[in-house]
Amino acid sequence: MMEVFECVSTLSSIRNYIKKEVPDEVMMEVLEAGRLAPSAHNDQPWQFILVKDKARLSEMEKYCISGRFISQVDFAVVVVTDPSSKWHEIDGTRAVQNMVLTAWSHKLGSCWIGRLDTKGLMEYLNIPGDLNILTVLPFGHFDERLIGSVKYRKGPDDVFHLDTYGNKM
Repeated sequence: MMEVFECVSTLSSIRNYIKKEVPDEVMMEVLEAGRLAPSAHNDQPWQFILVKDKARLSEMEKYCISGRFISQVDFAVVVVTDPSSKWHEIDGTRAVQNMVLTAWSHKLGSCWIGRLDTKGLMEYLNIPGDLNILTVLPFGHFDERLIGSVKYRKGPDDVFHLDTYGNKM
C-alpha cells in the first residue's frame, strides 16, 4: 500500500475502468475510511449506500449525468448527508476524501460525480426526502499506464502566502 503523501501527490480522477473484481474486504475498508472521518461536533451526518449489483449500477447511469461510466465499475458508494447538521456538506466531503484516498492506496480509481438527477436517484434508492445526496463515488480498477507519474498543479509560488495574502513565500 502507498504512503499517505504518495496517495495525495498521485491521486487522479478516473473515468475509465477495467473489469477486475475488488475483494469485499477492500470495499469494506473504503467504507470504513468514510465512517471514521472527523466531523464538526462529531455529528457524523452521513450514510453510505454500497452498490455492488451490476444491473443496479447500469440502471444508475441515467441518474449519474456526469458519470455515465458508473456501469464500468466494480462498486459505487452513494454518499448521503443529513442537512439538519449545519456542516453536513463539509463533513461529507471529508468522508469522501478518506474513501477516495483509501481506494487509491489499493490502486482503485474513483471520480466525484457531481451532476446527478438527485430526485430520480433518491427515489430509485429509497432515500428519505429529508436527506441529501452529496455525491456518487464509483470505484474500480483502471489501466495504470494511463496515469502519468506527475500531474500539473500550480507551483508553490502561485498558491502559498506567508502571514498575509500577496506576501509570497
